[in-house]
Amino acid sequence: MSVMTDTEIRMKGMQVLVNALGEVHAEKFITLILREPFNYTEWQRDLWNDKSVEEISRMAMQHRLKQGD
Repeated sequence: MSVMTDTEIRMKGMQVLVNALGEVHAEKFITLILREPFNYTEWQRDLWNDKSVEEISRMAMQHRLKQGD
């Protein structure tokens, strides 16, 4: 994996958001993130509370296989 510049990360991030949410909802997501205090570390810690390590691993492997298409 190559190191991306900040600009490349921003562009790819926007592309991912637009592809996943559409333009309008991507903009709304960004507005929500900017408006509300957001602690990424806390969010990540609570993100998979209902999943076992095995489930998370399986999801990651499935995602990786899809990326190879």
